[in-house]
Amino acid sequence: MAFKKLDMSSDWNVGKQKGEGLARSAESAVLVAIVKQDETVEIVQEHLTELAFLAVTAGAKTKKEFVQKLQHPDSRTFVGKGKLEEIAQYVEAHKIDLVIFDDDLTGKQQNILEKILKCKVVDRSTLILDIFASRAQTAQARTQVELAQMQYLLPRLRGLWTHLERQRGGIGMRGPGEKEIETDRRIIREKISQLRKKLDKIDQQNTTQRKSRGDLIRVALVGYTNAGKSTLMNALSKSTVLAENKLFATLDTTVRKVVFERMPFLLSDTVGFIRKLPHHLVESFKSTLDETRESDLLVHVVDISHPSYEHQIKAVEATLSDIGSGEKQMIIVFNKMDQYRARYFDALLDEDVQKELEAELISSISKRFDFPCIFISAKGKENLGQLRQILSDQIRSLYEVRYPYQVKTF
Repeated sequence: MAFKKLDMSSDWNVGKQKGEGLARSAESAVLVAIVKQDETVEIVQEHLTELAFLAVTAGAKTKKEFVQKLQHPDSRTFVGKGKLEEIAQYVEAHKIDLVIFDDDLTGKQQNILEKILKCKVVDRSTLILDIFASRAQTAQARTQVELAQMQYLLPRLRGLWTHLERQRGGIGMRGPGEKEIETDRRIIREKISQLRKKLDKIDQQNTTQRKSRGDLIRVALVGYTNAGKSTLMNALSKSTVLAENKLFATLDTTVRKVVFERMPFLLSDTVGFIRKLPHHLVESFKSTLDETRESDLLVHVVDISHPSYEHQIKAVEATLSDIGSGEKQMIIVFNKMDQYRARYFDALLDEDVQKELEAELISSISKRFDFPCIFISAKGKENLGQLRQILSDQIRSLYEVRYPYQVKTF
């Protein structure tokens, strides 16, 4: 059976349909993951919960989750023949539109899976790329997403392209020729080269803009996606950055000038991080993360109400290390304390007992970090005054280091 050639022009449709993700109408989906020998069921379940949130962000409704224990993925079916038959029966019985795998699939695996399941099959990277494509608003973001998509597609061509006949034949065309898959690879490589040149030009323009901002102290909000960075940005700078309860609501870096106690500084809101973030996506978005690399102070925003907030902290630290920002001065802001209380405290709990438990929590967490820690609710404006004071003290000390001989006017 021959498979149709993938239409690259409409595969992700970057920038053409804003606000849309995988689902043009609400698609039903099932999630699939395997428990490898170095993982636990609990960790994989956390990943599936996050994958379900990604699916919701893209516009799909999760109907069921399938988990299979394997030492390593099956080279053909990823989950093994028996489990795949079980998934196929469920997909057919419930008319499922989409099957999402929590790990990357090869082109060969995707071909086999779509043939057996008879529906659309995507992996985690494709899902994230689709969300990024739907959220990209600026020329830079759209170019970065398209570059990541091309880099993702290139090594998968052999599995997706099953027709390897000569491109053309006949008089004047005999000889070695060029296989269609080789033509497609060449086209994609040329496209990648063009996109990189376009990004380089945009980077030069952004670098010029950053130089024109003078020598103000720069503060960057970083953190896991949906930790509340944009809400905190709005609260501190009195701006109106888009803040939604969805993953990757913010893709483009937003920079605002803020003044605390007559001290001006630049505050930037950056794209959120996530576990298993595709490497080519990190590479493509490194220019967006220049604000993080060039900042003087990082404000690491953490969703304290999330059950896996410690894993999220490690994921952010790993990404910061990858982009060369792991050693920067930092403030750790544990956000969503209001949601933490609603999730973990009984409504009938005595107020004094609640305060005592909170004090123990704050003391326990603060001891584990070498950086200043503060516990707030950006949405409820809780402890924002204390955060402003900590920021002011840090920024003042940075100015004193940068301008040690200047008379302070603040």
